[in-house]
Amino acid sequence: MNYYSIRAIYIFEMSRTWRTLLQSIATPVISTCLYFVVFGSAIGSQMMDIDGVSYGAFIVPGLIMLTLLMQSVSNASFGIYFPKFNGTIYEVMSAPISYIEIVIGYVGAAATKSVVLGLIILVTARLFVDYQIDHPVWMFSFLVLTAITFSFLGFIIGIWADGFEKLQIVPMMVVTPLTFLGGTFYSIDMLPSFWQGVTLLNPMVYLVSGFRWAFYGTSDVHIAISLGMTLGFLASFVAITWWIFKTGYKLKS
Repeated sequence: MNYYSIRAIYIFEMSRTWRTLLQSIATPVISTCLYFVVFGSAIGSQMMDIDGVSYGAFIVPGLIMLTLLMQSVSNASFGIYFPKFNGTIYEVMSAPISYIEIVIGYVGAAATKSVVLGLIILVTARLFVDYQIDHPVWMFSFLVLTAITFSFLGFIIGIWADGFEKLQIVPMMVVTPLTFLGGTFYSIDMLPSFWQGVTLLNPMVYLVSGFRWAFYGTSDVHIAISLGMTLGFLASFVAITWWIFKTGYKLKS
């Protein structure tokens, strides 16, 4: 394992984040804070408790997960797309480093950015609502696992995309709507029976539910299923990434 190459890619990607703090950190934190103000403080004070948890506190895990998913995909997709766009990806691929080391560098940096952002939002949420974390180890584990999983998805999107507009298709048209409909602002038990069944087809339900369980010990889906689904997503994205490098898809042309 060439740790120097991994370190070089990782530091380069992280330094790009520190140069664009306003866009990379401040903007998503401010956007999430607005959700806390509107839904947590204003509307939440008029809502009934859900599973014994105040509405403002109930939406904290969902909003953190929403930001985490979006930023993981965006960070990783932009990170690998720019080398493709300016042609430096060929220098990386011709260097004496393996595909595994390339992926670890790019995906590791994107996941780190997302985890740091998630923790900042977690601390910031305390300014607006009171919440508890029953299982802090599980909470952090879900945070890291989800960040890594969707950084792999973003990496795949960045290789697939051949234009800046395509980088936003999956995050804006797929990830965001599914997360909003995956229990971010409500419990699926509040839905009619038919729509509960339909909602369970939404993969984001299992991510949001598992993360919320780490906070309050209550969830719409059993924690083992949530963990299994997350690991299943990770395995699928890793397999797709392996196939991309094995075949040279969008890399050798």
